[in-house]
Amino acid sequence: MTDDFEQMWRDLLPLGRSASSGGYFRQPWTAPEREARAWFVEQAEARGLAVERDGLGNLVAWWGTGRTDAVLTGSHLDSVLDGGAYDGPLGVVSALAAVDVLRGRGFEPRRPVAVGAFVEEEGSRFGLACLGSRLLTGATSWETARVLRDREGLALEDALADEGLDGSRGTWLDGVATFVELHVEQGRDLVDRDEAVGVASAIWPHGRYRFDFAGEANHAGTTRMEDRRDPMLSYAMTALAANKQARVSGQRATFGRVDVRPNGTNAVPSHVTAWLDARAESSTALEQLLADVERQAQERAGRDGTSLTVTAESVSPEVAFDPALAARIAEPHRWPVIPTMAGHDAGVLSAAGVPTAMLFVRNPTGVSHSPDEHAETADCLAGVTALADTLALLSGGEQ
Repeated sequence: MTDDFEQMWRDLLPLGRSASSGGYFRQPWTAPEREARAWFVEQAEARGLAVERDGLGNLVAWWGTGRTDAVLTGSHLDSVLDGGAYDGPLGVVSALAAVDVLRGRGFEPRRPVAVGAFVEEEGSRFGLACLGSRLLTGATSWETARVLRDREGLALEDALADEGLDGSRGTWLDGVATFVELHVEQGRDLVDRDEAVGVASAIWPHGRYRFDFAGEANHAGTTRMEDRRDPMLSYAMTALAANKQARVSGQRATFGRVDVRPNGTNAVPSHVTAWLDARAESSTALEQLLADVERQAQERAGRDGTSLTVTAESVSPEVAFDPALAARIAEPHRWPVIPTMAGHDAGVLSAAGVPTAMLFVRNPTGVSHSPDEHAETADCLAGVTALADTLALLSGGEQ
């Protein structure tokens, strides 16, 4: 098992990695992510698994006969901008390694086992998180998705056409009875518990909101401060307000992306667009957090002579994973059951009615979405064993 996992990890590690930062730029339907998908196909076929690809680029590899009542595992291969190595790929590599472990035990599944790799989970190119799984489950329509545009203005429909894809969704999910996603923990809960592996209980509700501040472009030197209609000031106060409101309420709020026009050093900007990532312990708390931030932003815009429009680009409700399934997986090993504040494809499948569970692997620093994201090899191998045990339990096979 060690050799299989570590060799796969070494093969995947260079793909899309920045030589300067050490982070990853595996945006969907680009060369690095394309290479990662080709790696998946190669690894699956080397194991004799039957690979299917839909018109979006979602991949699934089948072990066992039939396509119904299946147990699906896997994750995603794309990354955030300058992201870490483990977020997503650990679940894919571990799934393939778990198949190796079970075969090494002489295990034969009674129910088919499938390993999946979803596209555009991070939303780093077209702005909608879990896009591949959302389209696959029908949570997002093709008519809505096809017109999404990346930062260069390219529509999703055209980006897929450049890849030889037509946007059609696969039907293989119709035969899936259970989904289990392994993921590096994006926090320190397991570190605090001194546990290598945990099971998810729920995903916090979360959303992405676009704040458009409009003002008036003007000369940075000749325009008196009191005569300005500066949207940058309105945005700056809003970023501080989001931080304060989240801290006071115990929630999460982050402005991580900003677009400024005309973006000149010696000009008062005419327009600032900023994207807020907000997460909370309940849908009510999320709505209240957004309302508080927007209220302060509008008040400031009124003082600055600017205007503000807020658009919800993506909102995901709370996902409570199947508690009976989580208990069935966790109790024999006494693994802790913990919540997560991060979104996952598992949340989309769960919301679509697929009984779903998640396994977490300890992250020694809790850092994620960063080149410093890390997990120790021993913990990763513990995760592979945990996933193999879980697949054996759920697929009802013999050894």
